[in-house]
Amino acid sequence: MVADSKNAGVQTPVELALQPILSLETQSDDYSPDAIARDVANGVDIEDGEPNPFVFLLTILVSFSGFLFGYDTGYVSGALVSIGTDLGSVLTSSDKEFITSATSVGALLGGVIAGTLADVLGRKWVTIGANTLFVVGAAIQTGAHTIWTMIGGRFVMGWGVGIASLIAPLYISEMAPSRFRGRLVVLNVLAITGGQVIAYAIGAGLSNLQNGWRVLVGLGIVPAIAQMIMFIYMPETPRYLVRTGQIEKARHVVRWIYSPRNRAIDEEVVTRKVKLLEIYNNEQHPEWSGYRRVKYALKQLYLVPGHFRALVVACGLQGIQQLCGFNSLMYFSATIFQVVGFNQPTAVSLIVAGTNMAFTILAFLLIDIIGRRRILLSTVWGMSAALVLNAVAFHFLPPNASQSDPWAIIILVAMMLYVAFYAAGIGNVPWQQSELFPMQVRGLGTSMATATNWGGNLIIGSTFLTMMDRITPSGTFGFYAGLCLLGEVFIYFFYPETSYLTLEDIQGVLKDGFDIKKSNQMSREAKMKHQASTHGLIGDSSA
Repeated sequence: MVADSKNAGVQTPVELALQPILSLETQSDDYSPDAIARDVANGVDIEDGEPNPFVFLLTILVSFSGFLFGYDTGYVSGALVSIGTDLGSVLTSSDKEFITSATSVGALLGGVIAGTLADVLGRKWVTIGANTLFVVGAAIQTGAHTIWTMIGGRFVMGWGVGIASLIAPLYISEMAPSRFRGRLVVLNVLAITGGQVIAYAIGAGLSNLQNGWRVLVGLGIVPAIAQMIMFIYMPETPRYLVRTGQIEKARHVVRWIYSPRNRAIDEEVVTRKVKLLEIYNNEQHPEWSGYRRVKYALKQLYLVPGHFRALVVACGLQGIQQLCGFNSLMYFSATIFQVVGFNQPTAVSLIVAGTNMAFTILAFLLIDIIGRRRILLSTVWGMSAALVLNAVAFHFLPPNASQSDPWAIIILVAMMLYVAFYAAGIGNVPWQQSELFPMQVRGLGTSMATATNWGGNLIIGSTFLTMMDRITPSGTFGFYAGLCLLGEVFIYFFYPETSYLTLEDIQGVLKDGFDIKKSNQMSREAKMKHQASTHGLIGDSSA
């Protein structure tokens, strides 16, 4: 039996989203407004089928960017405790903060321009450019013999990291079918954690080798070159192609994404999907110069209420992710465990990185099932509790403690709990940021959100060791615990549910406010529709 939600008086998520934006300007000569709404609503049936398996392989290739991001985070932790005098003198706390924060400064600047570059040059070629910066930055660091050369190399690499941290989830979001989007973006985060684990493991193995840290840094060149070469042959995203008027190429990519293995897809279904993309993603003023487009996008982003709410949510989540202090643990975990009294601090850091990766896998399995909002509300409070436990343990840790001291063990356990809650929630969800913005401000909006992430990263990386010295470890981790609680409040009041909604559905959610109730309802309806289709309750759109 075919379920007809429209005849039953129930509007689909796409119809709800289309109501405020359908106008005579978006109509073709062959369709009335009602016909366009009906066809586009039916067009989401393309989302109910199984995608081309190569979409997952493409996501893995894009996630090389995430791997490089994680590898950079991981290797610096081990390198800081093994460089010794290789850069001319023993590193002070200030030297370590400069070396660490140099990447954050570069990433902040790269993140600011990455969205605009992606809108002008395309997602594909900006990814290739980011890889070039990875290679150059790693080469400079590998050959560094002074602290400032090392800082310069990390600054150059930071530009690549910042650009890649925006472009990878953006590319995946625009290529992924809606019900797989959350999990595919998490694959990029999983690659980040995988990069951290591998960097920690190699760092531990090379820790006693003279100049072993140079080998550790230089190995990062290999995946960057591999991705750069392979990405030349990868497709551009259909939404970008539609925005730049390349409709036939967009049809080809849509056909490729949604064609199940060894089966052709109905061309009418492809046409409906492309029609939906045209309504939402067409360039309004193709004759404008790049400067005028950016200026117009800025006005749209800050003056259109729905767009500004999307910016508040995206920047808020990225701020929470960084200001909770997680990357202080990633950058300085070996230093922390050295202070606590562990004999092999880099090896102990590997345990923490492994926890991060394991719970990122859990997030991959659950994010589209539980939902973004619910998974955040269920984990951020746990981060705060683990940080409080960490602060208490540091308070009672005796001076010159050894790794067998009970309080040292509690610190390790508390950090593992903190990382587990982080990886399952806030470590992943903010990178879904692309889905919040409509196409006309998506590049600029994701740039602002990514810049917020790297701005927070810079603050944490450049102040953590100083805070540890000035207000004690207990005060530092207690401060981060308080910020986590503020994050929980922000998520409860401002972050809507977006699971199972297409990128085009989401545009209607923030139009009239931070409408949590509406987003939950739309997400449930879309999920029920997918489940009904999976069980054969909704007929094929070609019937």
